[in-house]
Amino acid sequence: MNSRDGFLPDEVIIQVLARLPVKSLFRAKTVCKLWYKLSSDKYFVQLYNEVATKNSMVLVEVSDSPELKSSLICADNLRGVSELSLDFLKDRVKVRASCNGLLCCSSIPDKGVYYVCNPMTREFRLLPRSRERPVTRFYPDGEATLVGLGCNLSAQKFNVVLAGYHRTFGHRPDGTFICMVFDSDTNKWRKFVSFQDDRFTLMNRNQVVFVHGSLHWLTSGCSYILSLDLNCDVWRKISLPDEVIYRAGNRAHLLELDGCLSVIQISEAWMKIWAMKDYESEQWHLEDRVSLRCIRGMVPGIFPISQTREYVFLATYKQVLVYQRKSRVWKEMYSVKNSSPLPLWFSAHAFRTSIFLCN
Repeated sequence: MNSRDGFLPDEVIIQVLARLPVKSLFRAKTVCKLWYKLSSDKYFVQLYNEVATKNSMVLVEVSDSPELKSSLICADNLRGVSELSLDFLKDRVKVRASCNGLLCCSSIPDKGVYYVCNPMTREFRLLPRSRERPVTRFYPDGEATLVGLGCNLSAQKFNVVLAGYHRTFGHRPDGTFICMVFDSDTNKWRKFVSFQDDRFTLMNRNQVVFVHGSLHWLTSGCSYILSLDLNCDVWRKISLPDEVIYRAGNRAHLLELDGCLSVIQISEAWMKIWAMKDYESEQWHLEDRVSLRCIRGMVPGIFPISQTREYVFLATYKQVLVYQRKSRVWKEMYSVKNSSPLPLWFSAHAFRTSIFLCN
């Protein structure tokens, strides 16, 4: 594109706009016709989302009590801390999963009602109820054991997964693992049944990772990673690094790093960052080894939430911390002012902004 008298070339302007926060970008649409059309231009949307993937953030639900609506705190390494609202859903909801700028939320008062929304653009889709047995047949507590959201930015489509062990009223789960998958293109649910004996901690359920067209969860006891291929509805078990499996006294957490599966291993003195370099052959590589000496008192209650090659976000009971990998400096990004009924890591999700039209 050529420059006009006194103006920057359009390509330079587009590169600048691609680095704006989504809210600022949508406000800038009123400046001129070119800027107004950008949010629907395929080239710009792809460019914007490619830039945004390099800036991983943390989204935390904070509430003074379970009965009150929670507020969403967004910790951004570049822009600091801001507050988001899901009031446009006009419902009291809980964030169940996050992927590429979208959130999957479940209604608290109305079981079985799910939304997928973009909190930055305030667009959302109310998912249709499935004709199958309601989620209340799942175990435990009337909710799906696993909730996953997979968002393909290049195809502008998403999938929601609800999976859990079915049980008849008054009986224990019979090993039947029911999986419901919602497809945004067809606006329909599909169902398939398998037999699993996997168990998951509360933290494992929150840290679901979408890479290579599959959703991934770390099983309880750090035995292996359970993945679901959304293209063919097939479950797969993925091995972990031997050191993670066999080293006693360690905790492991599943994250994403530059489009790859990543495991962060935490011991009393060290934080080790592993990345899967070859997805098919399941080859892991040790990326970094970080001393935890300067935050020794926090180690038992610290949980990594999201990361890039430049920094790692971690949550404690009342704080969100960021570790800068190049300078090896720790910094507090956010702290709860009042007492919270739940620790921050319990409701923390990896997050990044994106342009995605949900409706």
